[in-house]
Amino acid sequence: MAEVVKYSEEKIASLIYVIRGVRVMIDSDLAAIYNVETRVLNQAVARNKERFPKDFMFQLDKTEFENLKSQFVMSSWGGRRSLPFAFTEHGSLMLASVLKSETAVKASLSIVRAFVQLREMLATNRELALKIEQVEKKYDARFKVVFEAIRQLMKKPEEKSRKPVGYQYKNRN
Repeated sequence: MAEVVKYSEEKIASLIYVIRGVRVMIDSDLAAIYNVETRVLNQAVARNKERFPKDFMFQLDKTEFENLKSQFVMSSWGGRRSLPFAFTEHGSLMLASVLKSETAVKASLSIVRAFVQLREMLATNRELALKIEQVEKKYDARFKVVFEAIRQLMKKPEEKSRKPVGYQYKNRN
């Protein structure tokens, strides 16, 4: 009997990172979700390289891995001997087909939902940003006259050339 998936979609969403401008999940996190050891997951990937092109999976370089670890107070990766692999949404789903277990199938559904949830949140934020921008433009146009009047009031008055007041002594030298 397959083990029940222990990770909520919110927990899975918290394990999605942006690396190289792409949303990815790390091999050790995916291994935990799919309930396999990281080395077993990576062996399955190595046996099925043709299913994991560069747009599905890539290996982190040392700097990327250090940056990722520095985001956490304690490293959850322990004593790794090799740099981790990062799987895109499609790569993380492809894992379910190479791991071939009922748990992997159930976990892949949770992963899909987490990626969809993240996409929806980003879309909502984009919509909100557009609405704010529209409001700013609307109010900028309405208050342009007010802002211009304030600017005029803030200007220093121009000094006019005028004749001096009082008796003027002319120097006779």
